[in-house]
Amino acid sequence: MDLKLKNKKVLVTGSSRGLGYATARVLSQEGAQVVISGRNAVHLEAAVQKIASETGNPVFGFAGDVSAAGVVEALVKLAHEAMAGLDILICNAGGPPPGAFEAFDEAAWHKALDLSFMSNVWLIKAALPFLRQSQAASVLTITSYSVKQPIPNLILSNSIRAATIGLTKSLALELGHEGIRFNSILPGWTMTERVTDLMGVRAKSNGTTVEAEIAKLAFESPLGRIATPEEFANVAAFLVSPLASYLTGVMLPVDGGMIKGTF
Repeated sequence: MDLKLKNKKVLVTGSSRGLGYATARVLSQEGAQVVISGRNAVHLEAAVQKIASETGNPVFGFAGDVSAAGVVEALVKLAHEAMAGLDILICNAGGPPPGAFEAFDEAAWHKALDLSFMSNVWLIKAALPFLRQSQAASVLTITSYSVKQPIPNLILSNSIRAATIGLTKSLALELGHEGIRFNSILPGWTMTERVTDLMGVRAKSNGTTVEAEIAKLAFESPLGRIATPEEFANVAAFLVSPLASYLTGVMLPVDGGMIKGTF
């Protein structure tokens, strides 16, 4: 299926690895121009080279930490200049550390807030002037299925990611008349580096192995497994594409049925 993404200009943050990388790769395969970003310049350059060599389409990389407001503004401007425009913004960042409520001081909460919520605010605010010039403007925030079903020992993520859902839905209502779509994907457990790290923490606490903890996650899904990054990326590419032109304000779980509620 042609997603009508050829020559669309896309910025994907947090994309040197994991869900962001997989999404940038699929978008490039669909013919989009892509800017990717990440904090580690070495990993970022490797990701740029890998995607570009595979797809033959323009891929640009800019290093930076999206939890810093000034960095975000510069990143969006660089992306716009590199591609001579911006059609699609995908807001992604690494998640806060695991832990229970009393494990974190106020500084940890502020740091998590900047990483998992304010980064979205800053990105969208900086991108809006450019998105308003696009005929296919779309914003996708990446949150977690924990906004519907909190995950044990992830108090920071459970709390703060829910704010991004409120932001995304509110902007869909506020800016829909300008033709800018806002949606969010709520991924379930997916085989990424972050999940492997989190399962390492669980394995240490439970006296098990990473493999055993991943098997427990797989059991939570009716499909009996956790997702691949590519399965997430395929959904993301559709949701930001012109083929999804009448979808806005959608909070879409890509969780293999892990959410047990009906809404």
